[in-house]
Amino acid sequence: MDLRIFTEPQQGATYDTLLAVAKATEDLGFDAFFRSDHYLKMGSVDGLPGPTDAWITLAGLARETKRIRLGTLMTAGTFRLPGVLAIQVAQIDQMSGGRVELGLGAGWFEEEHKAYGIPFPKEKFGRLEEQLEIVTGLWATKAGDTFDFHGTFYDLTDSPALPKPAQEKIPVLVGGHGTTRTPKLAAKFADEFNMPFAGVEDSERQFGRVRAAAEEAGRKGDDLVYSNALVVCVGKDDQEVARRAAAIGREVDELKLNGLAGSPSEVVDKIGRYAAVGSSRIYLQVLDLHDLDHLELISSQVQSQLS
Repeated sequence: MDLRIFTEPQQGATYDTLLAVAKATEDLGFDAFFRSDHYLKMGSVDGLPGPTDAWITLAGLARETKRIRLGTLMTAGTFRLPGVLAIQVAQIDQMSGGRVELGLGAGWFEEEHKAYGIPFPKEKFGRLEEQLEIVTGLWATKAGDTFDFHGTFYDLTDSPALPKPAQEKIPVLVGGHGTTRTPKLAAKFADEFNMPFAGVEDSERQFGRVRAAAEEAGRKGDDLVYSNALVVCVGKDDQEVARRAAAIGREVDELKLNGLAGSPSEVVDKIGRYAAVGSSRIYLQVLDLHDLDHLELISSQVQSQLS
């Protein structure tokens, strides 16, 4: 079971804070550092000092880390033109020595679009499908050839399809709860399917839909990595769990129901239930980015039992 650290910087974090978390992620043996792609805080937090851009952050971390994978859950398709996104991600893959992964989603948070003057189109899923077609198509085009795409939302003619990533193929993540279109999209484009903030039973059902869609598309169901994203709140005792829950404005019982919370043994047991339904990777949503002792505890008492 791979454990990855997943952050939500729109809730309030500087680049230096994210750098400290990323370095701890690397030093403590976690597999990857991922972040959300949002420009507006959610809930009652103040969000200060304001947002950081996902791919600018990852470009910096590409030069300041050596081992961990770097990526997004999920890049908002509404924020960037697909041709530009392909250039950005390929460049950062080069900067990192081939450690980048791209999670790409349709975008959903209308308020942040209004706050920063970003168009929020009505038809987002069709755009996402074309974006995935373009980004993966640009990367797959042989050097010296050109790429063309003529769709409903985007039109590319004689693109040199440059630059190329350092990796032969950048892993692409697709995720979500949709029961029909999402599995088909994952089957067509994804190397990994991520089920965000869902219970074991719902995850098992959705993984089954994706496997079936993959086989229908001519792939093996096991061609994809299946993963979950879950909030994490671990403590060496009940008091520490309660303190960490309070620090992120959540209730312990709710966290235990909907996330990975409690003692290290409780969390290991629950991760085991996700593993039993096919999940091989967990993105641990860490909401208190100043509590690096939390990461150390997870590394020493949870991750050590999963290897």
